[in-house]
Amino acid sequence: MADNARAKRLADLIREVVAQKLQRGIKDPRLGSHVTITDTRVTGDLREATVFYTVYGDDEERKAAAAGLESAKGVLRSAVGAAAGVKFTPTLTFVADALPDTARTIEDLLDKARQSDEKVREVSAGATYAGEADPYKKPGDDEDDAAE
Repeated sequence: MADNARAKRLADLIREVVAQKLQRGIKDPRLGSHVTITDTRVTGDLREATVFYTVYGDDEERKAAAAGLESAKGVLRSAVGAAAGVKFTPTLTFVADALPDTARTIEDLLDKARQSDEKVREVSAGATYAGEADPYKKPGDDEDDAAE
């Protein structure tokens, strides 16, 4: 089993090699300039690598990019093997990164919270306290202390 530092270095190398090969070496029109490699993770035994990617575009372009990556998997693995110089070249698995969708969901939730806060501010703009501004007893309030 390899140490974590070696797996991290190999993952970084795989990310760079795959990104460069996609940009310059693969002529598949499905893998145009709208595919971005976001992260790479390698198992502890250095046998399998998971490459996370995002695609700028709609669902149809995402499906086409996934098919293009699957068809170019052998070429990309060969490029990784030539660059890495390890005994066993890891198998590559491509996974669409959910980060952009998650970020969009979080932004939508934050917008809803901002709108809700604004509504509360509008309702409370002319409001007054039901009782006093400070309803808590303080030491020195003699009215209640004298009655006891």
